Formats: sequence, structure tokens, C-alpha cells
Amino acid sequence: MVTLTRYQLRPMTEADIPQVADIEGQSFPTTWPRTAYRRELANRLARYLVLVDRSRTPVSAEEQEPHRKSLLGIFRRKPGEELTTDFIIGYVGIWLMVDQAHVVAIAIREQYRRQGLGELLLAEAVEMALSNGQESVTLEVRRSNESAQALYEKFRFLKVGVRRRYYTDNKEDALIMTTPPINTDSYGEHLAYLRDCWERRWAQETAG
Repeated sequence: MVTLTRYQLRPMTEADIPQVADIEGQSFPTTWPRTAYRRELANRLARYLVLVDRSRTPVSAEEQEPHRKSLLGIFRRKPGEELTTDFIIGYVGIWLMVDQAHVVAIAIREQYRRQGLGELLLAEAVEMALSNGQESVTLEVRRSNESAQALYEKFRFLKVGVRRRYYTDNKEDALIMTTPPINTDSYGEHLAYLRDCWERRWAQETAG
């Protein structure tokens, strides 16, 4: 697991679900119910990671769920459900299929975007795919989401197909993007180059 001075990647737990759901709500027009996340964490083919900002002080339940209260002011969580005190700023989830990993979710908290953190999450997703013997990585992205497409293209994802009217909120098409084989020397060198660029960027920003 990648650990930096400020940021840490670790496996997602049930205690992280409220913050992950909040980030999802900031990022996508439609969201999953919490029960779906619990099922995903129990799914032996799924792998989920969260990105933590270690410079933030531990967060309270009220900070984690500021707009998830009922009319009675009661938080919508199970009795006795634990909440993490880590401040989560992003997450990524993949499914490990027969020989191809499918990125099912990746998102960054709104105030942390455009800082290269999405690249860190995607790089770790590719590393997870590699460590689990996958040959390539695939995903769907909205046709209109050019910034996400640019991120994926950095990792050599190619547009290989279209799912017509894929998104239920507005019937927008999804572009299918897939990497070339990731278990090659060429792709390994490219991934190392991207990580080196990211680390040098953060070293400069920390020094500044």
C-alpha cells in the first residue's frame, strides 16, 4: 500500500462508507445505496481502496454526515455502526474478472481535485490488477466527461467501444476505454514514468 508524508492509501472498510458516499454524491448524478457498498466489500472479486489526508484532524460523526440527517436529526446508520476518524478524500474500486480488471468507481473529494490525486488512485488500481494477474483494465466513462478521458489516456486507455444510452439519469452514452496489456515491460516502464512524475511534482509542492 502506498504511504506518503501527507496521503495514505488503504483498503476500504464499512466504517468508511459514509464518507465514501458523500464523495460519490459530490461526483456523480446518481449514487449507490449504502447496502451496495456493504455488498461490494463482501464481494471476493471486488477490491476497494480509500485515500486519506493524514494532515487533517480526526473527523466526528457530524462532520462525516452533515446532510444525511432525518427530520428527527437522527443519522441514517445502523445502531452501533462504527465510523472512521480518518478524513477520506477519494476512493477507487475494481472488479477482478477472468483476465481483465474493471474499474467500477473512482472519485476525489471536490476540494482536492486537479492536484494529481486521481492519478494516484488510478495507478494503484492498475497495480492491484497487475498483482492479481489481470491482463488489462477497462472502464466506462461519460462521453461528455473529457477531463476523465484525458486522465485515462495518460494511462494509455484507448476508446474501444460505446454503450448507447448507458447512464440512467440522462441516457448519455458511455465510452468503453481499455488499456493495452499491462503485464508487459513497455507498460511497466510507462507506469513507473507516471509515478516518477507524480512523486517529483509532490516533492516540489512540498518544498514550496
